[in-house]
Amino acid sequence: MALRQLARDASMPAILAGIIATLVSFAGPLVIIFQAASGLPPAQLASWVWAIAMGSGVLGVALSLRYRVPVVVAWSIPGSVLLVSLLPTVDFAVAVGAYLVASAVILLVGLSGLFDRLVAKLPAAIPAAMLAGILFGFATELFVGMKAQPLLVLAMFAGFFVGRRLFPRYAVVLVLLIGIAIALGSGQVRGQLPALQLTAPIWVTPRFDWQAVLNIALPLVVVAITGQFMPGIALLRSSGYHTPAAGPLVAWSAAGSALLAPFGCHGLNLAAVTAALCTGPEAHDDPARRYVAGVSGGVLYLLLGLFAGAVLALFATLPKELIATLAGLALFPTIASALSGAVADPGDRDAALVTFIVSASGMSLFGLGAAFWSLLLGMAAHLLLRHRRATSSSTTAPAQETPMPCSNTPSRDQGSTP
Repeated sequence: MALRQLARDASMPAILAGIIATLVSFAGPLVIIFQAASGLPPAQLASWVWAIAMGSGVLGVALSLRYRVPVVVAWSIPGSVLLVSLLPTVDFAVAVGAYLVASAVILLVGLSGLFDRLVAKLPAAIPAAMLAGILFGFATELFVGMKAQPLLVLAMFAGFFVGRRLFPRYAVVLVLLIGIAIALGSGQVRGQLPALQLTAPIWVTPRFDWQAVLNIALPLVVVAITGQFMPGIALLRSSGYHTPAAGPLVAWSAAGSALLAPFGCHGLNLAAVTAALCTGPEAHDDPARRYVAGVSGGVLYLLLGLFAGAVLALFATLPKELIATLAGLALFPTIASALSGAVADPGDRDAALVTFIVSASGMSLFGLGAAFWSLLLGMAAHLLLRHRRATSSSTTAPAQETPMPCSNTPSRDQGSTP
């Protein structure tokens, strides 16, 4: 029945919208995974990409069909960036344990209905500043490569902003094409094109460590809820889709993340930027038929996941400066959004600045990384400043004048008769 309904509702614009959304997701964010897992064996990296692609595909297809809504699921981009600096410092099995803890916490948030209340309590500036700090150090790497490859980096840099002006949703795809064209033209593509073969997932038995929970799991939870699920839900609501409730979408994504964590999945969540390609009128004039875009995008995720090893091998043939530049430029919109959120509330700017500086510093104390300390110190500054303002306003409020007793009888000074 569902397949017959899907066949009736299918249209070429919706199918293409889903395919393009998935290709855009792979053009930039996959490169971040490539860098985060640079110290892992190729087979383990392929298993990681297999897990996040298969999870995104299964959830995207299933949830889109179940709710008749274009649900686009992807892996956590800020979570991937977070892992660039953290994975080299921990054993991968310990990281997998942290993934499971993060997924369990998000699952509880989704099942309990706490999502909206939790988001309302957390000051938006703090997680936004933490994310901006993490991404800031990562994005600067693209300019480091300018010394070794000035033509390549500058051409990709210029192409990105031309694309942002003319067709912003596909700017990253244009950057990738420019980089590949220059690399091919200058003979910088190494090795042969990989053969297509199915990827075999690798099981990693998780190990749990309290430092990894604080360093990895806690920041993953915060950035997933505030940086991924919040804008993902907001996009669906602004596009006119008010069902399902946020809880089931959060819970299903977390459940999928937990099941695939032993194969390397660091977190699945609702997409926002690429999902906009599937929720708007360009997918279909009829909002009730746009769910086809979520299905087609999910199917492509499944195909790319099955051949994850070949996709990664293809990226490995490209110059490292191309990879770094592509990853850095792909993060520009996310950095801009995070910085905007960090300074949006004037009352939280000082606390956000503390969070940003600590997060960008890359510091480590007592075995705990910058992401954890940025959240802790930022929240401490937020609470201290809010308390100080509340105390200051209560002590400086003008005292109310005591009203004079009022009488209907005229006083003696007014010439009354005793």
